[in-house]
Amino acid sequence: MSVLDNVDAATNLAKNNEVQLLVFRVGDKPDSTYYAINVFKTREVVESKNHYITQIPSSHWLLEGTIVLRGLQIPILNLPLWLGVTLTKEEIKRSNILVCDFNGVVIGLRIMSAFRVIKKNWSQMHAPDSYRVGNDNVVINDTRLEDGSLCLVLDYEKLLADVIPHAMVDVTESPVNLKSLTIPIKLKNGTVLIAEDSKTAQKHLKQIFENANLSMKIFDNGKLLVDYVDSLEENASKIPAIITDIEMPEMSGFTVVKLLKNNPLTRNIPIIVNSSMTGQNNKREAEVLGADGFVDKTKSQNIIPLIVEIMSKDEA
Repeated sequence: MSVLDNVDAATNLAKNNEVQLLVFRVGDKPDSTYYAINVFKTREVVESKNHYITQIPSSHWLLEGTIVLRGLQIPILNLPLWLGVTLTKEEIKRSNILVCDFNGVVIGLRIMSAFRVIKKNWSQMHAPDSYRVGNDNVVINDTRLEDGSLCLVLDYEKLLADVIPHAMVDVTESPVNLKSLTIPIKLKNGTVLIAEDSKTAQKHLKQIFENANLSMKIFDNGKLLVDYVDSLEENASKIPAIITDIEMPEMSGFTVVKLLKNNPLTRNIPIIVNSSMTGQNNKREAEVLGADGFVDKTKSQNIIPLIVEIMSKDEA
């Protein structure tokens, strides 16, 4: 039976502030670090020895080449090397490839072995400040396995931005699609609140808002944003809009939407979900909970036009 069998539905998990993670290792030693990725960003695990890698001339140093899997050409990224681990030729033969899907961009991550799937509440996921220091940090948050072992969740968006930048949002598009927009006064004079734990995604959103000369305030997770909104009390109604990721430590984006839309003081604030979890179930659940819009992270340049559209409808 595959490690990825018997995985619960992503939407029900996120709705309950839960996540399922595939735990894996990139090293071959018994004390090798455990890493994790949301199972719904994974497709399958295949043995490296069964797939021929075609090298790409003048490519990024972490891009090993491509394999063909079920008719699809998939770039293979050397995850161990990104983490400072160099595999021997023998280890490479025994290694596996974790095939992942990020917003429709399918890539293969070289790993040593898939361990198992675990379920966690987002309140059990932590993002110590030490992970957020400097632009080179690759860890986004952590959790503990049953035996107390530390398990690290990586900033896979940073890896993609480093190796395959064209797979990420094009922040240069944002000034173009704003030229014909009439920015509402409340948006022009207010501060949009954003819950986002990836430093790479934060950087993209900052650039998009700077291009539009609009003010924004970023929180590293949903709980920090909700606590801030609660502290504003009656002044919360002055917030022009809120943007939230789904996957975040402490509190998922679905919980953010649910709490704010159930609060009479904040229920009328437009909330946009900005996520790489782009399945129809997630979009439907966001809508059911009361979110006013959903934007794929690779299309984040569309967020401001969408906010303007929603605010203009509300004023009409």
